[in-house]
Amino acid sequence: MRIIGLDIGDRWIGAALSDPGGILASPLRVIERTTEARDIKAIVDIINEYQVAVIVAGLPLSMDGKVREQAGKVKSFLENLAGNIDVPIEYRDERLSTKAARSAMHTSPRKKSDMKKRDDAVAAAIILQGYLDEKLP
Repeated sequence: MRIIGLDIGDRWIGAALSDPGGILASPLRVIERTTEARDIKAIVDIINEYQVAVIVAGLPLSMDGKVREQAGKVKSFLENLAGNIDVPIEYRDERLSTKAARSAMHTSPRKKSDMKKRDDAVAAAIILQGYLDEKLP
């Protein structure tokens, strides 16, 4: 059973994928946002290609834990995605996941432009790995 992690932003959607055993999360790809229909199709294509059983989506709560504008946008997008799939969506608090991803990326020897592009996929992997770690026996 594979699980996909999503880090949904205004310009990019980071996607990460678990191994079949649900133990390890790895960055998969970054989807450039265009239209909501195309964004949803890109995610549906990943779900079908990898036979995804669960989606874990980061919810960008404010530092005080409240749902504000960006979290509302993410929830709205995910509600539209849910209408196009038969896969359950679980929300996960993603506060500071992008910051952690940037920190991790800056320790690797890559071009700065490559790091910025991959931040969202790494953030998705951090969100997904936290979920996987909680589910391990």
